[in-house]
Amino acid sequence: MNAIATPQGLPGQPHIAYAGDQLMVEGVRLSDLAREHGTPLFVYSKAAMLSALAAYQRGFAGRKAQICYAMKANSTLAVLQVFADAGCGFDTVSGGELARVLAAGADPAKVIFSGVGKTRAEMKQALQVGIGCFNVESEAELDVLSEVAVSLDKQAPVSLRVNPNVDAKTHPYISTGLKGNKFGIAHEDALRAYRHAASLPGLKVVGIDCHIGSQITEATPYLDAMDRVLDLVTEIEAAGIAIHHIDFGGGLGINYNGDTPPEADALWAQLLAKLDARGYGQRQIMIEPGRSLVGNAGVCLTEVLYLKPGEQKNFCIVDAAMNDLPRPAMYQAFHQIVPVTPRTDTGAGAGEVYDIVGPVCESGDWIGRDRQLQVAAGDTLAVLSAGAYCMSMSSNYNTRGRAAEILVDGTKAHLIRQRESAFDTFALEQLV
Repeated sequence: MNAIATPQGLPGQPHIAYAGDQLMVEGVRLSDLAREHGTPLFVYSKAAMLSALAAYQRGFAGRKAQICYAMKANSTLAVLQVFADAGCGFDTVSGGELARVLAAGADPAKVIFSGVGKTRAEMKQALQVGIGCFNVESEAELDVLSEVAVSLDKQAPVSLRVNPNVDAKTHPYISTGLKGNKFGIAHEDALRAYRHAASLPGLKVVGIDCHIGSQITEATPYLDAMDRVLDLVTEIEAAGIAIHHIDFGGGLGINYNGDTPPEADALWAQLLAKLDARGYGQRQIMIEPGRSLVGNAGVCLTEVLYLKPGEQKNFCIVDAAMNDLPRPAMYQAFHQIVPVTPRTDTGAGAGEVYDIVGPVCESGDWIGRDRQLQVAAGDTLAVLSAGAYCMSMSSNYNTRGRAAEILVDGTKAHLIRQRESAFDTFALEQLV
């Protein structure tokens, strides 16, 4: 397609752009998808995902590195399949995620199991399929994992997640590397924890892990965290415990609203330079990007139901809601909202400022505040940057079926999740 210039403020994603008067994902018109599949509807660009992944692959060219997609960002099977086919490993945080990624064709040896609250059943499940590594988050977890492994006559490969007390300068709900966060083992306790891990019969120490947060838009927190992690590697190996890989987590942000995070390859050029300077340039590296691979690859289509003028606020009521797009309600997050087919008339609703809200019975059910739109009932809007932490966090609140999903590959649009019906939402329930 011959895409016109990206409108002012639209996140710069070349695979999602206007061609004439139509918003396109790759070679497919979003208006056609909304008409065929209904709304709300999530649409993803395969090319955008692979382009984002390619930036990391360029950054690691010539290095021993494994990219493990953090699937909590978007765990739809076909999305996982895209990354599995591209050679990625996966970062999982539950037994359900592990089952999902294996169903998508992932190699279990490239799977990492993270999270602060792994159950014995989940540990057993992961050991039986032969995952690559457990990222352990507490000393108590070390003891339990060793017991489970011994009961299966196995050794669990472990990496300890260290909390470096570095401020990622992001939203407090998605900051994970400070002392007040629930994640990881305190930096000052790490050596003792490693000595304990090395003494347990069911564990094999293989690495060290660090993850400081999400939607990080500058390099400094990464550089600071790397220094603290490498200091620990030196100390741990001096105690006779070998560290085979260093896992630097994920968290790189995307452009939601004029955000300017570094490109993945540029960021890793800085980090690898520091790694080389510290003498660890040939060490095996693991990373766990999520949002930066899928966030700007997705849009959510929604139909305008009603325009409701008010004395203090004008409301644009749409059929997508906080159960479909939880980020604004949870984090006060900003998503660009644009028309799928921009209006050229000057009819009702032209140029008004609206709060875009959904049908859910909560005052927190809003998608965007104070947005100037030329819009009328029946129009289709596109909520941008909706590829991460939208569908994977969606719910059935108000007995609303979850949206359908489409994966676009060039001019082909594949239905990858059918829309849930009301019956689907209570199919597992029964009357007494």
